[in-house]
Amino acid sequence: MPSTIRRWEGQSQDDLSLTPSDGPGKSGEHPHRKRTSVSTTLDTYRLLGRSGLRVSPLSLGTMTFGEDWGWGTGKAEAQRILDTYVDRGGNFVDTANMYTNGTSEQLLGQLTQGRRDDLVLATKYTMITNPTDPNAGGNHRKSMVRSVERSLRNLQTDYIDLLYLHAWDFTTPVEEILRAMDDLVSQGKVLYVGISDAPAWQISRMQAIADLRGWSPLVALQVEYSLAERTIERELIPMARELGLGVLPWSPLASGVLTGKYTAADLNHGGGEASAEGTRKNVAAGNNSLTERTLGIADVVKKVAERNGWTPAQVALAWTLLNPAVTSPIIGARTLTQLEQNLTALEVDLGEQDIAELEAVSAIELGFPHDFLQRPLTRSVVQAGLRIEAR
Repeated sequence: MPSTIRRWEGQSQDDLSLTPSDGPGKSGEHPHRKRTSVSTTLDTYRLLGRSGLRVSPLSLGTMTFGEDWGWGTGKAEAQRILDTYVDRGGNFVDTANMYTNGTSEQLLGQLTQGRRDDLVLATKYTMITNPTDPNAGGNHRKSMVRSVERSLRNLQTDYIDLLYLHAWDFTTPVEEILRAMDDLVSQGKVLYVGISDAPAWQISRMQAIADLRGWSPLVALQVEYSLAERTIERELIPMARELGLGVLPWSPLASGVLTGKYTAADLNHGGGEASAEGTRKNVAAGNNSLTERTLGIADVVKKVAERNGWTPAQVALAWTLLNPAVTSPIIGARTLTQLEQNLTALEVDLGEQDIAELEAVSAIELGFPHDFLQRPLTRSVVQAGLRIEAR
């Protein structure tokens, strides 16, 4: 099948305006959601944010590459997973410096030999890699440079396609972060930069400073997003669309909860400490993904799946693709079977009833100022009955 590049239907590359809504402030009627299903293929590429970089509509997450944390996969199965993803047309691979204590990057370095330039490799820096060294983590320049040098060695490459700041450290000045990123781009060690898990106001500030000073802009935003976690619809998604950041959802299956693998009996998880190591159930509990609320959402996902002959995972992934801000949800797989099932989510077309049920059970309150601005009284004094056509 020939590869193609597709923009969201009805949206030009420069069309980042928001559509106003007459509805209430519930996310189930969110003003920024496009309510059409999008069936596509892995080799129908999308532009990443406001860049010209072309990436697949599903990204291969490799936190499962390596058995260091007790629930990953070994080299042989990782090879099969990567080969299948690439053979189907996938080109966007995600890792981080600390995934499985560095084994994920090392395996990718071995498995991508001979096809490195055909792939878009994304990695991240920030998380502490040596608890005895206070500078072995954080957003600052030393942490960034050391992490990139180590990632280049692990990945056996001389450049990183996309470098993310992994999580906000609340201490490093944004100018230091941006200038260090721009220096790495100027040196050719990094081609594009992005950010993950940071406040919307800081990200928008960073983008404005980068534009003002002619530094490399952020082109990607990696954040948790799923039917179980929709709070990024309040600020982060509208910000990303306005400022030209492609959204890459992590944990679109809510640590496996939306696949239907857990029940109410699993709520007694014995504490579920927030650690990457241990059982997947403890990881889900530690991430606050395994709750009575999310199990209720999973029940509706399962109902929609059974009604249409799909799997719950396919339904949950297809839902994330409905949002026009989303470029490429990140799918992880421990087995080849899991990967193959997840890839077929691109073929799922959710109907109006399916979407309505999913969004009703997962709806969140958007909060202030969104709810306030949608109140009839507020709208009446702001617009005075005028009908104004959106841009």
